[in-house]
Amino acid sequence: MPLLASGLENVKAAALFSGSLGGLHVATQAALHSGFAWTRELKPCRSVQPAMAYRPTTHRSKKETAAGTDHGDALASDTLADAFECCLVAIVRDGRSFIHLTMIDLRAFYRRSDDDAADTLHRAGLPEWRRAESFFREIEQRHRLILSAAGEGIFGVDANGITTFVNPAAERMLGFKASEVIGRQMHSVVHHKHADGSHYPVEQCPIYNAFRAKTINTIDDEVFWRKDGKPVRVEYTSTPLVDNGTAVGAVIIFRDISERKQQEDTLRRALEENATLRERLEKENAYLQEEILTKSNHNEILGTSEATLRILRQIDVVAATDANVLITGESGTGKELVAGALHQASDRRTRPLIRVNCAAIPRELFESEFFGHVKGAFSGAIRDRVGRFELADGGTLFLDEVGEIPLDLQSKLLRVLQEGCFERVGQERTRKVDVRIIAATNRDLKSEVEKGRFREDLFFRLNVFPIECSPLRHRREDIALLARHFLRMSCRRINVPEPRISRADVESLEAYAWPGNARELQNVMERAAILSRNGRLNLNLPSGGKSSVKPADPVLPRSSEESRILTAAEMEALEIRNIESAIEACDGRVSGPMGAAHLLEMNAQTLYSRLRKLKSSRISRA
Repeated sequence: MPLLASGLENVKAAALFSGSLGGLHVATQAALHSGFAWTRELKPCRSVQPAMAYRPTTHRSKKETAAGTDHGDALASDTLADAFECCLVAIVRDGRSFIHLTMIDLRAFYRRSDDDAADTLHRAGLPEWRRAESFFREIEQRHRLILSAAGEGIFGVDANGITTFVNPAAERMLGFKASEVIGRQMHSVVHHKHADGSHYPVEQCPIYNAFRAKTINTIDDEVFWRKDGKPVRVEYTSTPLVDNGTAVGAVIIFRDISERKQQEDTLRRALEENATLRERLEKENAYLQEEILTKSNHNEILGTSEATLRILRQIDVVAATDANVLITGESGTGKELVAGALHQASDRRTRPLIRVNCAAIPRELFESEFFGHVKGAFSGAIRDRVGRFELADGGTLFLDEVGEIPLDLQSKLLRVLQEGCFERVGQERTRKVDVRIIAATNRDLKSEVEKGRFREDLFFRLNVFPIECSPLRHRREDIALLARHFLRMSCRRINVPEPRISRADVESLEAYAWPGNARELQNVMERAAILSRNGRLNLNLPSGGKSSVKPADPVLPRSSEESRILTAAEMEALEIRNIESAIEACDGRVSGPMGAAHLLEMNAQTLYSRLRKLKSSRISRA
């Protein structure tokens, strides 16, 4: 359908209305069906508008005609969505259908109507002017009611920034009455300072830049100032008002975002705290992992006795293999420490070490504890549960007190050790795991096998590589070293100064039988750390333990020592004996964490120098 208007002879309607082809199709069909159609849905394309020389003089006002102006440029404007109304008339000629399209510029039409009304009022005289004034006042009142009902605060300013309108929402948010703001420069009243209280130059104000540059400015976070001097965080939009190309003012619509920003700040602080906490927990976790590694490392199995050194050699031999290990020994001899050292020295150290105290598991829950269960497998099974074998897959399973496993369940444990397969309780699906077993017991399993309380085949499966932890009474030379270690750990844990262990204390410790082994020694040293005062160790050994060795030569009572004044030679001899005792207690070591210098709480070089001096003095006297 070509257009016949001036300048558009070769332009097709589809090109002119390319943005509203659907509306064009509907209007055309309606015109062909009914003979004519009206629509406001057709919008001329901008790329075609410059070529349009169409000037509908029927829509020109008298003032426009007198001034020689018209509104043809209205076609190039898109400020009103319904700026045009189109009339389509169907014409049939020579058997062909044509569509006559008339475009009416509504704005020019309204201007002409306003001018005609004004002319009519002018001719009608003063009564009509008063009626018109009432009419326009009513229109203005309706507009003000709309603005007043808005939830956002609204300011109107003229080209000089003078406030011309304030709605009730703005009054509520800022505490000003409209009469206190209208007629005053808005910037100087509510926008004169930054959030930090510094001066806000009006030249930098986005509100005024809006109508100076004729652009809409949207600000996400600034402050307006209340009448009481308190800031209000706001987001606002400043929209310029333009009349015939001249900025005549602006409308500022703002919203109080104080609560939202407070929530955002709270959330941001919470996220920052979470990030800080996460970082701290990660560091603590790394530290604890390091501590666990340190405590579990077989290099921290303290002792210089042959029994301890033998265990260390056995760990070095078997750790790198996947062989099952059976650790035997009395309670408190460090079987769990040996198990941890074996795991950390193995290739499985990056996988978990799962500990199971077989003596603490109720008989009816053994299968569930080891192999897991599915929901509903038995009363109380409200959810699926992963068993210890599954948790230890790829790692090590430490079965402490393995001799406490019921005889009728030992066969199921044996199957897992032989085949590496098991089923959860209540499920037929077979699962396969790769687990190394380290077992420990304070029982004589050979005797238990003979009595029929422990399966022989399970014993052989566990006892591939036996390690025996000797009781502390058989490792007398380890007692002093362990006592200092436990004392240091206890003092750090309870945050008290570490007291000194005297030679008399060491002799008392070595003379005790230690039925509870190293665990009892640890408890004794922790109690001593708590009871110690002024750097003196209050060693209160249990009375129930019998002496395991003959006591050393009796030590002179403290009160008697302190009451006697020693000569210089006696003092020197006493110092020599004290140093010799320290060196003897440390097996000849002078420096290092287990040396005599550390025991005497002095620098190793100072101790060497003191030894040379005392030796030289003894030679000169001889």
